[in-house]
Amino acid sequence: MDMDKTTVNDDKPTVDKYNVEAAEILANEAQRLPIAEAIPIYEQLLTLFPTAGKYWKQYVEAQMAANNDDATKQIFSRCLLNCLQVPLWRCYIRFIRKVNDKKGVEGQEETRKAFDFMLSYVGSDIASGPVWMEYISFLKSLPALNTQEQSQRMTAVRKVYQKAIITPTHHIEQLWRDYENFENSVNRQLAKGLVSEYQPKYTSARAVYRERKKYVDEIDWNLLAVPPTGSYKEELQWMAWKRLLAFEKGNPQRIDSASSNKRIIFTYEQCLMYLYHYPDIWYDYAIWHAKGGSVDAAIKVFQRALKALPDSEMLRYAYAELEESRGAIQPAKKIYESLLGDGDSTTALAHIQFIRFLRRTEGVEAARKYFLDARKSPSCTYHVYVAYAKMAFCLDKDPKIAHNVFEAGLKRFMHEPVYILEYADFLTRLNDDQNIRALFERALSTLPAEESVEVWKIFSQFEQTYGDLASMLKVEQRKKEALYGTIEEGASVLEGSLQDVVSRYSFMDLWPCSSRDLDHLAQQEWLAKNINKKVDKSALPNGPGFVDGVSSGLISNSNVSGKVVYPDTSKMVVYDPRQNPETAMVPSTTTPGLPVSSSTLSNSNQFVAVSGGGSTNAFDEILKATPPALVAFLSNLPAIEGPTPNVDIVLSICLQSDLSMGQSGKLGTPPTQLPAGPAPSTSELSASSKSHPIPSASSFKPTSNRHYGKRKEVDRREDDDTVTVQSQPLPRDVFRIRQIQKARASSTSQTGSASYGSALSGDLSGSTG
Repeated sequence: MDMDKTTVNDDKPTVDKYNVEAAEILANEAQRLPIAEAIPIYEQLLTLFPTAGKYWKQYVEAQMAANNDDATKQIFSRCLLNCLQVPLWRCYIRFIRKVNDKKGVEGQEETRKAFDFMLSYVGSDIASGPVWMEYISFLKSLPALNTQEQSQRMTAVRKVYQKAIITPTHHIEQLWRDYENFENSVNRQLAKGLVSEYQPKYTSARAVYRERKKYVDEIDWNLLAVPPTGSYKEELQWMAWKRLLAFEKGNPQRIDSASSNKRIIFTYEQCLMYLYHYPDIWYDYAIWHAKGGSVDAAIKVFQRALKALPDSEMLRYAYAELEESRGAIQPAKKIYESLLGDGDSTTALAHIQFIRFLRRTEGVEAARKYFLDARKSPSCTYHVYVAYAKMAFCLDKDPKIAHNVFEAGLKRFMHEPVYILEYADFLTRLNDDQNIRALFERALSTLPAEESVEVWKIFSQFEQTYGDLASMLKVEQRKKEALYGTIEEGASVLEGSLQDVVSRYSFMDLWPCSSRDLDHLAQQEWLAKNINKKVDKSALPNGPGFVDGVSSGLISNSNVSGKVVYPDTSKMVVYDPRQNPETAMVPSTTTPGLPVSSSTLSNSNQFVAVSGGGSTNAFDEILKATPPALVAFLSNLPAIEGPTPNVDIVLSICLQSDLSMGQSGKLGTPPTQLPAGPAPSTSELSASSKSHPIPSASSFKPTSNRHYGKRKEVDRREDDDTVTVQSQPLPRDVFRIRQIQKARASSTSQTGSASYGSALSGDLSGSTG
């Protein structure tokens, strides 16, 4: 089975090098095959997933089952140090114990060394508890022929216990109990002193274990290392590892720096088993070493990173930077040369960075010599000319060479607007206004109109800054003719306008008019271009957002579609519940004494028909029946003109929201007397909104009474304050909602409070006692 291909629709092969599903199928297939046939499959898997501990373990177990000891040792030498996974290392211990089982004292010593070797690498793993327990059991099982050997064995067991009980693992509590029993079995008097000495260390380790477990539980230990695809699951794993690394770097156990660094290194190594293709993890690991003073370790990390990600230019530059920073010029140069490749695949950026490196390390002549060679390369773009010319001008203080470089590049890159502008900027620094105008004329005579927009803009700005009035007007007219002379509305554009004056007499963020004037000019320009077209009123430009192009000095709105509706942001107000509703919003003229609520509601509710003098009275009746808390909430909503939301959807979302359950309280004031102070608190609003849900007018349809028998159940559910809003079923029709409201009305009428029923329908279902 070929892992590189998976079938889609049974006939279209799709290449997926890191296909996790195919890898699992291959691994399962290899388990059923003889070892001779399974070896190629395992090698293929481990070439793609070199840090997959479960595949290494499966591979080595197959070799152990076939009693291939030499092959088993070779596999362990390839994988152990790169896969710090406890199951794999326990497999290694089983193999060592099996090999040394019949070698007597020599075999026991080899096994003990293997345990020490394993614990030095994975002993700090949170899952290493069984390894410590197995080692202790092994030490206890060693024969002791005399008192001296018994004392040595007891001392060895004690040392292992004392290391195990200060290591945050899943089995730390069990290890502590075993340690207490062990000390008491040896000497009760000595046990009291040792236990009291290690009790604080154990307590600290147990607390750290509980904290570490929170971070470890977020990690998926069964993932395979694949290149990042940007999936949500990958992002979660990346963040989980970052949090664990930050936790370990904080040294939560307050151990010595050497032990803390060892634990951080272990965490990084485990992280790279799963985030093997993430360059930022490799970089962080290397830089952490470098900042800690271990530059040699950082270099080894970069070398491993480049083997894992040979195409990563970022890591190569970071590696070269580290070498150069410590004075290793030749190793850094080799890295830069590796970026240059064979010449055909060299990028312009590689040329530029190597020129800068040579200028820093070998001097001006070395950089100049390489530039002369690099410009002959087919991969040399205008970026190389610009970079070297700027370096010669700013660093070497040689404007003549810089000028020659720009002129040489102009023969090749006359068609590049960006190169023209860089050359013009250089000439501006030299105060060479004649050559600047000549450059613009040469460039604009060859560039097509669609590519010359930015060049015309800079040319116009240059004349506005350094030219006289006649040259300024002439260039602007030529720009209009070149850019707009062929379009349909060209005649109106060619005529002078007040916007041209604004463009000529503005400077940076300083304007000769207000933002309102800019808005007005933009609207007038748009209307002038569409003066002969029939345009809907809704399509007219509105708001300062329409004049975004003014800031550039070139106002061209010919490509603006007439169907685009721009919001009037000048009327938008940021909602702040702490401010006074009367001063926060635009005052209303419909209902006296009610801040904005009438205008807001009349604009946002389509079912309220405002026509003639009767509309105010009808709307006032609705407001009288609306709870004060709800009216206060609506009055704080921003007054905007735009599409009306679907009220049914809004109500559904509100009913399903997990809002705090508050007591609505008794309403002691008439509904028309609204408080003029600060807006009500969140708890008041939530309680009020839950007590008086407002259905939309479109939902008022005649329904049957089939739900009437469930009224008592509804009452119990509504009166139970322990039931959350999310646990309540969503009413599907208006009849159900009105049942709830009437049930509340009947309950509140006994206490003398007012219930307002369906506010928008005008039905008053409450009563006062």
